[in-house]
Amino acid sequence: MMTQSKQQKITLANRPKGMPTKEDFKFVESDVPTPNGNEILVRTLYLSVDPYMRGRMQDTKSYIAPFELNKPITGGVVAEVVESKSNSFKKGDVVIGNIEWAEYTVVTEKEIRVIDPKVAPVTTHLGILGMTGLTAYFGLLDIGKPQEGETVVVSGAAGAVGSAVGQIAKIKGAKVVGIAGSEEKLEYLTKELGFDGAVNYKKDSFVDDLKNAVPDGVDVYFDNVGGEVTDAVFKLLNTNARIPLCGAISSYNAEGKDVGPRLQSYMIKTSATMKGFTVGNYASRFKEGATDLGKWLQEGKLKYEETIIEGFENTPDAFLGLFKGTNLGKQLVKVAEPMFAQL
Repeated sequence: MMTQSKQQKITLANRPKGMPTKEDFKFVESDVPTPNGNEILVRTLYLSVDPYMRGRMQDTKSYIAPFELNKPITGGVVAEVVESKSNSFKKGDVVIGNIEWAEYTVVTEKEIRVIDPKVAPVTTHLGILGMTGLTAYFGLLDIGKPQEGETVVVSGAAGAVGSAVGQIAKIKGAKVVGIAGSEEKLEYLTKELGFDGAVNYKKDSFVDDLKNAVPDGVDVYFDNVGGEVTDAVFKLLNTNARIPLCGAISSYNAEGKDVGPRLQSYMIKTSATMKGFTVGNYASRFKEGATDLGKWLQEGKLKYEETIIEGFENTPDAFLGLFKGTNLGKQLVKVAEPMFAQL
């Protein structure tokens, strides 16, 4: 039986201008809800914070609806079932879904699916085996199409998506150079993940360092950040280069227009192809990607890191840290230990 009657939710209090602050989030106390017919009450164990959520805080048209003011923020959550009125779920099941930032949530059968904690740690379903890994997989392989011996450059390379991109490119036989923001991250990329090279975009010598790291030019550029980093990479593109455009975190908090060098001339001169995408474009192929990612993980060809902050109350800090580069790999929040599930 449930002994807790009250819980906390996190709502969007303001639409941020520039870098979000803690004041843009509001903790709201409410009763722990009760499931009705076919509904399931779940208790959050882990939640994911992701850069794309910054865009959803703006009231602008995009590929996904914006968060509503004074309503709970939603995102990837691993939870345990604590009460079920559904025949498809039972108490103690570990589930994943895109649901509210709340300690407890009532969901429908279509909002969640069961995951098996015996196959891999449950957190991997929010990272390397989840949307993060699938984003890397489809963006690189479907748009980037790296060939053996080609040079792949990845920005945001020590993040959850970037680190997976580089490793998949290595599996495909490419030379991989990562771009990150600290010497610790560069060492992680080269020593732990097997990148062929890594450069620090925060150093004054970045442009020269990048040029030296790719003496044969750039065949595939997986862009997670945009801005001045991308400006530098575009000068090094080879003929028929491919650019999967995944993110532009450098401009997510910009208060004015993001103005930079024009890219058209570089693309015309190199016959390059740049294509924006979101992982949802590949929903019909998720099983394919998940199968390959799981296989490579079991074979030891894929490694992953997680930065886990403990405590639901620290969720805003975890989110804000994404824009300061404090995370290595996937940024998660551990909300609670399971009461019924066996992890």
